[in-house]
Amino acid sequence: MTDPQIQALRDQVDAVNVEILQALNKRAGLVEQIGARQTELAQSHFDPKRESEMLEKLTNANQGPFSSATVRALFKEIFKASLDLEEKQDKPKLKYSRKAHPQDTSVTVSRGDLSVTFGGGAKVLIAGPCSIESEAQMAQSGAFLAASGVKLMRGGAYKPRTSPYGFQGLGVPGLELGAKTARDHQLLFVAEVMDTRDVDVAAQYADMLQIGTRNAQNFALLKAVGKAGKPVLLKRGMSSTMEEWLLTAEYVLSEGNDQIVLCERGIRTFEKWTRNTLDLSAVAVAKLETHLPVIVDVTHAAGRTDILTPLAKAALAVGADGVHIEVHPDPATALSDNQQQLDFAGFKRFLEDMGPVWG
Repeated sequence: MTDPQIQALRDQVDAVNVEILQALNKRAGLVEQIGARQTELAQSHFDPKRESEMLEKLTNANQGPFSSATVRALFKEIFKASLDLEEKQDKPKLKYSRKAHPQDTSVTVSRGDLSVTFGGGAKVLIAGPCSIESEAQMAQSGAFLAASGVKLMRGGAYKPRTSPYGFQGLGVPGLELGAKTARDHQLLFVAEVMDTRDVDVAAQYADMLQIGTRNAQNFALLKAVGKAGKPVLLKRGMSSTMEEWLLTAEYVLSEGNDQIVLCERGIRTFEKWTRNTLDLSAVAVAKLETHLPVIVDVTHAAGRTDILTPLAKAALAVGADGVHIEVHPDPATALSDNQQQLDFAGFKRFLEDMGPVWG
């Protein structure tokens, strides 16, 4: 049997628990009001100076038996929960959120009479060489891709390379070659842009602008691309969380451009047997959390050609709106990423194995 004195003290503890809960909820209500006002004023919810001042006041007011360190630790958890509450309150207002925009957004890439739509039900295939290297290479690629039924051709004119001594791309001449190839073979052209200074010229030649994984948090570039008036292919950063990835889309959306296709391309992990670890759960989550189309870059996820078909099938099975894959006339001689690009025969087998799934 419980000692009567202990039971009486426990009853008091229960009563104090309720008082603490009521006080916490009252505090949370005030925090929500502050957060709403900060959102109106476009102010950050986190104010380290304010947090430091509150902790100092609490430390000075503490009379025990809890130590000051314990009091600070307890209230830091309360502050964290309060900040989470403020940010959660903001989430439905984010332009990428399905709560703010319940209906799916379709993204259309077009030029003249040519048009391809992501998110309209049909699955889209983007294919082409990693880098634009020469007129002959692009002529071969364009003719082959068009004959294979591909409508969107990718090709890198600017190449972000780990080594400064690697092939950096042809720049504007590469954009010119890509645009010419696309015109000659009735294709649409997707090209990566790496620098705010190159956005305008890239937009002159490309039908869709790509933000690569290394620039996923180049916020000035994201804003510039958002103003360029072109559809955007937005790759996930190689170490980005889902929230970070979606907030990169918010930067583009904040500039008035909702023509964004999210691209999962694998994330960096400890695994060595593939170039990156393809996060297919991210595709499913992105489709739930956002209204934007989502595709999967199987080439950069795998870094090898022998598993591209099962990865592409898995991507479509989990809800992806399309697939991105690299194809080169002669991968052995490619100036970048030669081990991960399919040759023409390999791409034909890929199409045969995938079956008639492309729109």
